[in-house]
Amino acid sequence: MSVDRVEEVDEVGSADAADALTTASLTYYPIAPGVRLNVRSGPGTSYPVVKVLNEGTKVPIFCQTPGTSVSGPYGTTNIWDNIADSQFVSDAYVRTGSDGYIAPRCA
Repeated sequence: MSVDRVEEVDEVGSADAADALTTASLTYYPIAPGVRLNVRSGPGTSYPVVKVLNEGTKVPIFCQTPGTSVSGPYGTTNIWDNIADSQFVSDAYVRTGSDGYIAPRCA
């Protein structure tokens, strides 16, 4: 019985370690200086604003998808960055160091 208990603890520890590794390897990208950035519920300007990011905010990019073309400090693009569940920002306002996709396409 104690062996089963040890195995359960090891499995939980492994899951926690995997979550920590995923979080640690996540890259955060800065939004353009002096910008308060609208976060939308989908990849386009026709989607509702769900919140506004303050100046100096850094965001993770989980996946990217095409949407409305937007011009911003980092050029004109139709790439939208998924920064959380149902939360998107135009890549034209995020300094990724690339004019193209830097993350997988959203499903």
